[in-house]
Amino acid sequence: MKTAPPKLSWIGARSASKGIFLALLVTSASAAQQEKLTAPPNYPSHSDLSYYLRPDGIQVPIQSPADWQQRRAHILAGMQQAMGPLPHPKSPLQLSVQILEEHQDDGCIRRKIAYHTDDPKQTTRAWLLLPQEENAVVRKTPLRRPAVLCLHQTGLNGKDSVVGLADRRAMHYAKELAQRGYVTLAPDYPSFGESKDYNFDADNYTSGTMKAIYDNTRAIDLLQSLPEVDPNRIGCIGHSLGGHNTLFTAAFDERIKAAVTSCGFTSFHKYKGGDLTGWTSPRYMPLIKTRYKLSPDQMPFDFAEVIAAIAPRAVFVNAPLHDDNFDNSGVHDVLDAARPIFKLLGHPERLQAVHPDCAHDFLDVERKQAYEFLDQYLKPAH
Repeated sequence: MKTAPPKLSWIGARSASKGIFLALLVTSASAAQQEKLTAPPNYPSHSDLSYYLRPDGIQVPIQSPADWQQRRAHILAGMQQAMGPLPHPKSPLQLSVQILEEHQDDGCIRRKIAYHTDDPKQTTRAWLLLPQEENAVVRKTPLRRPAVLCLHQTGLNGKDSVVGLADRRAMHYAKELAQRGYVTLAPDYPSFGESKDYNFDADNYTSGTMKAIYDNTRAIDLLQSLPEVDPNRIGCIGHSLGGHNTLFTAAFDERIKAAVTSCGFTSFHKYKGGDLTGWTSPRYMPLIKTRYKLSPDQMPFDFAEVIAAIAPRAVFVNAPLHDDNFDNSGVHDVLDAARPIFKLLGHPERLQAVHPDCAHDFLDVERKQAYEFLDQYLKPAH
């Protein structure tokens, strides 16, 4: 049921900077900062996570969580070599959230919102979904719920896909999670949805990937500012584009306690037979072509490192056997390399994977498993 659009209003009174996350390696998103990044050591294999390199090139076996933090810092630095630096401004731009529309349907309140991430002249559009009872007048203070940032697949529909306004049901995870009791937020990725005209050449980012990562960290700022959200119980989920976007964001932002990635990755060596052209458009990482010559051997990171960098937080992987985008054997290589780090950090059970007999899809059975996984780590024990 659609209700009359409200007058423009404002939400997020609590300061969004309150939850600003971990100390990162850089302080600006400008392309000029790229050259100021400290280059990590050159690891000959990004799937061998058994050691870290000292500045003198000596290999030190990783035997403790403290040892792992040395390698993890190198991983984040390597990712920024290909993606550009992640901004960490001392005073993030005010989100200034506006409610543009409100609808009530299928047990949810669905609000279209606009907010600032890094440019006072531009806004990001997103759908914010709340379980229906959030409007109950009997509750004097909102129930603080877990929240999930829901990142969409490649497609012109953008955020509409995950809230049930477009595409097939397999992509409607933002709506399904809201019906399950989560607050969900679904923003447009730059160049899709209402951000379809985004000009990558006009921003200060080295890659569209890093622009999206920073936008996602601001989305988490927004979620933490909401009175309906428990700021310590936030997850992230995505399919395809949203699948690797989820992993990249979770690697940098430790406020994400559980991540679900569907059809989002394989090892670079097994992506399209080692041809990385698909990763080089402006919305991804152009340096993979211009600096790293489309070569997996020259890449400064790989997905085994990305997933391990999320440990010991929880990661659920949906990797179908017949995904023509992301080779399944390469997924197994990544998971096999990352598992020892989850074990080292005391939580081997927090890396789980399913491999359904299908193509590039996120079917009912696997979505249900993913939601139960999120429940396990984001909902309090009953």
